[in-house]
Amino acid sequence: MTDQKVPITVAHGDGIGPEIMAATLRILEAAGAQLEIEEIEIGEQVYLKGNSAGIAPEAWDSLRRTKVFLKSPITTPQGGGFKSLNVTTRKTLGLFANIRPCVSYHPYVATKHPVMDVVIIRENEEDLYAGIEHQQTDEVTQCLKLISRPGSEKIVRYAFEYARAYGRKKVTCFTKDNIMKLTDGLFHKVFDEVATEYPDIENEHWIIDIGAAKMADSPENFDVIVMPNLYGDVLSDVAAQITGSVGLAGSANIGEGYAMFEAIHGSAPRRAGQNLANPSGLFLGAVQMLVYIGQGDVATRAHNAWLKTMEDGIHTYDIYEPTVSKEKVGTREFADAVIARLGQEPRTLKPVKYGKGSNIHVKASPTQKKKKEVMGVDIFLHWTQPNGEKDPDVLGDALVKCEAQGLKLNMITNRGLKVYPQGFPETFCTDHWRCRFYKEDESPTHQSEIIQLMQVINEAGFDIIKTETLCTFDGERSYSLGQGQ
Repeated sequence: MTDQKVPITVAHGDGIGPEIMAATLRILEAAGAQLEIEEIEIGEQVYLKGNSAGIAPEAWDSLRRTKVFLKSPITTPQGGGFKSLNVTTRKTLGLFANIRPCVSYHPYVATKHPVMDVVIIRENEEDLYAGIEHQQTDEVTQCLKLISRPGSEKIVRYAFEYARAYGRKKVTCFTKDNIMKLTDGLFHKVFDEVATEYPDIENEHWIIDIGAAKMADSPENFDVIVMPNLYGDVLSDVAAQITGSVGLAGSANIGEGYAMFEAIHGSAPRRAGQNLANPSGLFLGAVQMLVYIGQGDVATRAHNAWLKTMEDGIHTYDIYEPTVSKEKVGTREFADAVIARLGQEPRTLKPVKYGKGSNIHVKASPTQKKKKEVMGVDIFLHWTQPNGEKDPDVLGDALVKCEAQGLKLNMITNRGLKVYPQGFPETFCTDHWRCRFYKEDESPTHQSEIIQLMQVINEAGFDIIKTETLCTFDGERSYSLGQGQ
């Protein structure tokens, strides 16, 4: 056991946060953790002081100094444009990998899946969680889904390295690339490329909908699952819940130089101050922290004591079941029970044993430059007829008259479906239109020619809300066709 204290930053959070943090820190201290704690204030009170990020500048100073953050849940006030502190912290510190072990504790916690032991590894910085949203018309808003090759490679490579470090046998990728062929398609493509470098680890890919159904029905068939941000956020909660309780799941957020550890549940303000909350989620996040900072022996001692407590039926109200549990305890008493069992191991549940540390370092490969050519442009319009109708033929016939530098109207889509030419009158349309322009000979165009086309369309009285250039990279089309095209 090390005598060198490791500096960490601790935030006690809101709601049940202070109670579960106090319980967690008491267990860590009793187990022999060598920690030098710096406390910061984050969350609701910081938001209400006018800081929309929920974290003060001096708190960032502590995080930059310690590089390790143990965080209780916080409350984000509703309305007022307050941004998610979790998303802000993850992106600011480059915490690209979210790791959520989801384990069943049968028969001591009720579950339909007694042998479940799945680790969800979620990309943390990209996808729809980039949070780039706009209202574009009276009827339509948009959120940009951003998937990058470096971001995909880092999280996929992390998943394989994690599997190797922790003796896992298989990595599964979930995407929806049968529909989102460019964004999710890139993630899947990178997964397939990286998988070839790990012949000792089985790999597979599932479409997210059937993959989620399979995971919920037969999680024992999965080991490590890697996903883009949104899917990972949703399914890690599903996976945690089907083990028996979201309240038992801890989470690690890992970057190249920083890490944050937390419970996956919220601040539960209705349970605050009642000595009821289960500290297990935050505690198991802290166990991951101990492994990360090289105190695996302490993590082993603390985690096994927790397993023994669960096995002995000492349970908080949220998992208490009279036919299995032996004693219902509060937050403080649960921590006391874990401390009393330090040095013991479970007999039915599988004991854990951690090494000195399993810090996983990954980097993305240099991006290979490709030849990029602009082949046309999608011009998005906010348009309705004066009488309020939305007839795509009327719009198309008007836009056919708008051309410049040989760029001519190729098609119009509404919410992705081609509605001009030769659309169907039954199709419901909104006031948001994608109008695609090419040259008839399909030759490359230039930005100056696109600007001239936009000027012609603007002078014709149309409301342009955005444009997207249509490009090829090394001759490969890199934009989607219209549905029905």
